[in-house]
Amino acid sequence: MPDKLKSLFDKKEKLVVGLMSGTSRDGIDAALVKILGSGGDTRIELIKFICVPYEDAIREGLEALTPLCSVAEISRLNFLIGGAFANAALSVIDESGTDRKLIDLIGSHGQTVYHNPPSRDDGIPSTLQLGELDVIAEATGVTTVGDFRTRDIAAGGEGAPLVPYADYILFMKPGEVRIAQNIGGIANATVITESLEDVTAFDTGPGNMLMDRVMSISTSGRKQFDKDGEYASRGKADEKLLNELLADPYFMKPPPKSTGEELFGVERAEALVSRVRSGEISLDDLIATLLELTVKSISLSYERFIFPRFRASEIIFSGGGCRNPVLMERLRTEFNEIKCSATDDYGIPADAKESVAFAILANELVSGNPGNLTRVTGASHRVPMGKIVLARL
Repeated sequence: MPDKLKSLFDKKEKLVVGLMSGTSRDGIDAALVKILGSGGDTRIELIKFICVPYEDAIREGLEALTPLCSVAEISRLNFLIGGAFANAALSVIDESGTDRKLIDLIGSHGQTVYHNPPSRDDGIPSTLQLGELDVIAEATGVTTVGDFRTRDIAAGGEGAPLVPYADYILFMKPGEVRIAQNIGGIANATVITESLEDVTAFDTGPGNMLMDRVMSISTSGRKQFDKDGEYASRGKADEKLLNELLADPYFMKPPPKSTGEELFGVERAEALVSRVRSGEISLDDLIATLLELTVKSISLSYERFIFPRFRASEIIFSGGGCRNPVLMERLRTEFNEIKCSATDDYGIPADAKESVAFAILANELVSGNPGNLTRVTGASHRVPMGKIVLARL
């Protein structure tokens, strides 16, 4: 074992940067985390969190990706995004006032550009995240872990959700059942029980993704999302369209399951925007309908797959959706008999939880622990997740 890797394995307290860019593709979340221990004994302290927007060249490159995109363009973006992730890591370190030489590890989720889990039953299961790890390690001088999803898929799993193990570490409370509900581009729920073996999780469906894509397409990129729920607050949900969208087979499919751009991305958004352009529905009403789709798909998922087995005492929300007051008000109304809180109430900003989670998962790998949960992903067994790129020797 190389000395650098052995020293990481032996070290009980580490400074780790977690990097995350989700399906919204708007930028990179970077969290500097102090991590003590590993596994169920893990304790964390969030030192600094920032969000670094993507430069136009990256955002435009990602939006232009299609199944017919050239290998050359994918290769170029892989290195370009790796550089952006490296810069985000260095920025959060510098803004925290921490000496770069003190950083032990970087955990990078990368930018997902393709995800074909077994549940889609569409050829060979596979997944692809861009953001070259060697570029990050070389630019920062820090050992970097990434490419977390592939090993779980190789073991027969969905490769998602990956955060439930971190949710358990962060929010498990003896004697209670909690639900960690993330609302990013895709919404996912983790049922956190006292026993790790009973933790379950799955993607409930679209979070902000369809709303964001529709806003961007409708405004020719001038607006990337519905800030403060402005459009949704003016509109009224179209019940016929809502029921049409809720009839998608994904919502009835039992876990384990995961989804993303392939089902609720640009193609679906463009079809919906065409209804606005034809005068069938106003943009305000469409956004209100898509917001209601997020609410109802979460609620129906709970009714079908969670509440028959678990009695939850609290829902802890995270993700960019927490910054949409209209969405959060609807969710609190929908779940008015359950305590609703946010990760902010536990010292982790709602936007930061996913990047914190990948810092934790990187720490688990270098500590020799598996990071997936078979009940969640459907993998045949627990596996170490991620690839390690050593810093300069």
